[in-house]
Amino acid sequence: MEKMKLIFLLFTFFFSLLNPSSSFTPSDNHLLSCGSTTPTTIDNRVFLADSDSGFSFLAAPRSISLKDQNPSPDSSDLYHTARIFTRPSSYHFRIKTKGTHLIRLHFSPFSSQRYNLSSAVFHVSALGFSLLRGFSVPHKTHVVKDYIIKVDGDDLVISFTPVCRKSFAFVNAIEVISAPKDLIADVAQIVGFEGIRNYEGLLEEAMETVYRINVGGRKVTPFNDTVWRTWIPDENFLHLKAAGKAVSFSGRIKYQVGRATREIAPDNVYNSARVMNDANVIIPNFNVTWVFPVNLGYRYLVRMHFCDIVSIALNQLYFNVYLNGYLVYKDLDLSRLTEEMLASPYYVDFVVDPEVSGDIRVSIGPSSLSRPSTINAILNGLEIMKISNSMRSLDGEFKANLVKETWLRGNVGVFLCSVLGGFAFVSAMMAAYMLVSRRWPALKDSVAWSPLPVDASEGNLKNRNSALSGKLGYAKI
Repeated sequence: MEKMKLIFLLFTFFFSLLNPSSSFTPSDNHLLSCGSTTPTTIDNRVFLADSDSGFSFLAAPRSISLKDQNPSPDSSDLYHTARIFTRPSSYHFRIKTKGTHLIRLHFSPFSSQRYNLSSAVFHVSALGFSLLRGFSVPHKTHVVKDYIIKVDGDDLVISFTPVCRKSFAFVNAIEVISAPKDLIADVAQIVGFEGIRNYEGLLEEAMETVYRINVGGRKVTPFNDTVWRTWIPDENFLHLKAAGKAVSFSGRIKYQVGRATREIAPDNVYNSARVMNDANVIIPNFNVTWVFPVNLGYRYLVRMHFCDIVSIALNQLYFNVYLNGYLVYKDLDLSRLTEEMLASPYYVDFVVDPEVSGDIRVSIGPSSLSRPSTINAILNGLEIMKISNSMRSLDGEFKANLVKETWLRGNVGVFLCSVLGGFAFVSAMMAAYMLVSRRWPALKDSVAWSPLPVDASEGNLKNRNSALSGKLGYAKI
């Protein structure tokens, strides 16, 4: 009986590796392979061809479908085709369930005889938010832009606009997915020199995920995330790598109803972490710190993921948490926040303004409540999301509703210059014609058409012809 149970557990374990949990089923799940003529399957997800006549996603009167004739064997099939736009164009998505949605835009430039996608420069907007402005992608670079936007209507329109008439826009793939209802709350805590207070209205803003970090763990691919996200390791962001060490956990992560779920972060984020490198030595002001460069002019939502996978008993782990130098959690006890349960996920959201530093710094350090034998601090995951500014933009001080208007004005300018240039040329030709016409009678009387003298010599004839040719060359029209 015990052998059968063991075999069943092993089978369940390996089956879970091959088929990660996917309890989340979004009501809106639009996946497009742009420029493709056939569906593309990636990680058991089917991306439809955007040119499929059975679907009316594309509203682009002059778009071009492009295929990479020499794709890299290491690149995803999703990046072997692209849709090119030479004028303002858009994709229209029918929305079944109103509310927060995830939008992912995939860009991977390649070259053809006519187009080099890395030379494209363009804007992208959606629902009145400017997502990208003057955007371009270097050659042989894969870029995925990840957004969170609330959709209040029945349609979601994503627009692509070249910066000028000589440029163009492109995209390789688009995802529009209903977000889990508990993914983003409308209220967070804003941190600054005035202290910590409530920040409301998050759901009315657009957000772009600029960092999604699996602290102390390996890269997590969309295949292993129920919301198909990518989480990257944290080593490159550590202020001092020797300050912390990575730990892992092989037990079961205990999710609780109404708290962190697998849609907030997957098992692979909560079963790994980074802790203090030497938990048995007290060092004053000793912290583990991560530094993330960001753009000024925006506020950022910073989500911290915690899961106590190192304690062997409750109420052993106490630590402090800092954000940009501000103490946001003092003597944090995870077992108290998770209702006296170890290995149970907990997350918290803060809003911060980088002010003049251009960096977001997250630190964890020891608490004065810790016993000498249990001094430690822990962090499992971290997400940093840019919040749209007062111009409803995530990329500069530029309103989305002015993008197409600017493109049209630019093209009108080019058109007017061409028309005015042509008009000036015609006017000059007409003026020249009128001038020559007025002078024509006088020239006609003075040159050329009188017959040569009959008695002229051969030499005089040559000289006369030369003189006549010179005069005719000026007067003849």
